[in-house]
Amino acid sequence: MNSGHLPHDPAYKQFFSDKTMVESLLRDFVDEDFVLDLDYATLERCSGSYVTDDLRERHDDIIWRVRRHDTWCYIYLLLEFQSTPDPWMAVRMLCYTALLYQDLIKTGVLREKDPLPPVFPVVIYNGGTPWTAARDVADMLDATAFRLSAYQPRQKYFLLDESRVPEEKIAKSDGIAGILLRLERARSITDLPPLLRELQRALSGPQYVHLRRMFAVWMGRVVFKRSGITQPVPEFQDLQEVNAMLEERVAQWYEQWKQEGMILGEAIGKAKGEAIGKAKGEAIGKATGLRLALRSILASRFGATNTELAAALEDIQDSSALQSLMEQALALDSLGAFRDILEREREKLQ
Repeated sequence: MNSGHLPHDPAYKQFFSDKTMVESLLRDFVDEDFVLDLDYATLERCSGSYVTDDLRERHDDIIWRVRRHDTWCYIYLLLEFQSTPDPWMAVRMLCYTALLYQDLIKTGVLREKDPLPPVFPVVIYNGGTPWTAARDVADMLDATAFRLSAYQPRQKYFLLDESRVPEEKIAKSDGIAGILLRLERARSITDLPPLLRELQRALSGPQYVHLRRMFAVWMGRVVFKRSGITQPVPEFQDLQEVNAMLEERVAQWYEQWKQEGMILGEAIGKAKGEAIGKAKGEAIGKATGLRLALRSILASRFGATNTELAAALEDIQDSSALQSLMEQALALDSLGAFRDILEREREKLQ
């Protein structure tokens, strides 16, 4: 799978136009105490029509509001479409917040003596270049103008740099925002089936029909293309269709890896057979081929295998055991889980 980070596809906006996704994002990835006090049953989408197209040249925005006790809190989500940071993001976010307040006043949501509601600005970024832009507009002000500091604006935004969220934080998330980030980070198409099963379980209810379709469309447009699939991908209507194509593709790759490993293994077995006997040489060759195929699967799914793991695989000589390990390597979610199964297999040999 292509490991390069791509800017957000326009379809990505649809995810954060969904109440379930926004709640998962706030609960699982915003480390602020106030999110614990939000009444997520009151989450509702707000219009952002006052933001002009020229302001949206690099970004797209989704605005939500949610009750915190007796006060509305506005959640301003801004998706960064570019692959590099916007150095003026803090200024832009200040502008968007001011436009939001102006619209609330203009439409009569706020009356003359009403306090301005709090706004929580969030930037969601998925570029390959680390985010280095200032996160508070105050940090961008001329330091020599210290005598005017009391008159200068201050506003900070929360940054979700998707590709740099710690793995342990993503692993702790049991919401769909966490599954989305895991899909973004999938190294190979063989990583996708367990994630897809998890997604199907999370979105099994009838209330998630629209969200299931959004994921299906996005996976066809973005995730499959990143995986190196070159043939045309159909416009999926549901996750079941995605799953069917994945099963077919993984089965093809499994056979390809197996055949490539077996061809090399046969060559090794033939060479060894001349010295130790044909039958024994062929058995060694078959095991060697399966072992090579297994290492290819592990490398594709989890990255290069280390010397210790490679040595542990050498202990497994039984072809049926190696074939079983290959099947499990395709289904498991982590290299750690595979190591546990491999260790149990080795214990049987002792």
